Amino acid sequence: MVRRFRIGTRGSPLALIQTELVKKALLAQRPDLADRLEIVIVKTSGDLIQDRPLAEVGGKGLFAKEIEEGLAAESLDFAVHSVKDMETKLPAGLVLAATLPREDARDVLIAPGVDSIAALALHATIGTSSLRRQAQLLALRPDLRIVMLRGNVETRLRKIVDGAASATLLALAGLRRLGRLEPSATPLTHEEMLPAVGQGAVGIECRSDDDDVLRLLQLIDDRATSAAIAAERAMLAALDGSCRTPIAGYASLVGEQLILTGLIARADGTGLVRARREGPANASIDIGRALGDELRGRAVPGVLAGG
Repeated sequence: MVRRFRIGTRGSPLALIQTELVKKALLAQRPDLADRLEIVIVKTSGDLIQDRPLAEVGGKGLFAKEIEEGLAAESLDFAVHSVKDMETKLPAGLVLAATLPREDARDVLIAPGVDSIAALALHATIGTSSLRRQAQLLALRPDLRIVMLRGNVETRLRKIVDGAASATLLALAGLRRLGRLEPSATPLTHEEMLPAVGQGAVGIECRSDDDDVLRLLQLIDDRATSAAIAAERAMLAALDGSCRTPIAGYASLVGEQLILTGLIARADGTGLVRARREGPANASIDIGRALGDELRGRAVPGVLAGG
């Protein structure tokens, strides 16, 4: 019997665009799958909880929980995620099997009439639910006031226009994929705002024992992105911080050399530690673990417990 493949995804505009990118990549390699790929929208806990920071109710993995349950129950064959929304340790029997080529991983500042963090008004209000962004903002500008701002990209952009906050930070990759990168958006350097682990990368998850799907996904795996993501996630695993620990990390390849930068801090921006490692791309996991161990060793007391 000819097999059909059910692709799990969230229903947000960005999630659907990213799933279509995966579908398009697969069809470029396997045109015979045109009538055999079915997109299945799954409502996740992360989508339903909008009134509290995710760190208070279980962390970013809530954007994948119900999708991963579908994979485990075999009601889905593979799933598309923003890698930054995936838990460090995946449920037993599931693997991150492939990644698409990574988009620009930088954050952008959305602040009408302002083109830098330094130019924000004294005590300006910044809307974000990201502890990573909060910590780095406060390390640069302790005077800033942070208020919670959740919702999809369109919702957050609208809230800034409506005056809920003076500014917010969003991922450049998401804005580009949505076609919403406006001239007023200011990309931030990695020195100003190191991205979240996996930011800008689209990952595809499946069951570790599904050989048909594993072979299929290898056709579209971008090896450079997968090496970078492996390093970043290995760093995160070595740190093993709580969901209330601001952690950032970004890896890139220069030829066959992988360069990984990582950062940890307290939520108020104090105790910030930044470090860098590099080595051969085929040792990406070892590089990530080594950097994670270094950051752990240099961390101020209590920071990895969210203190």
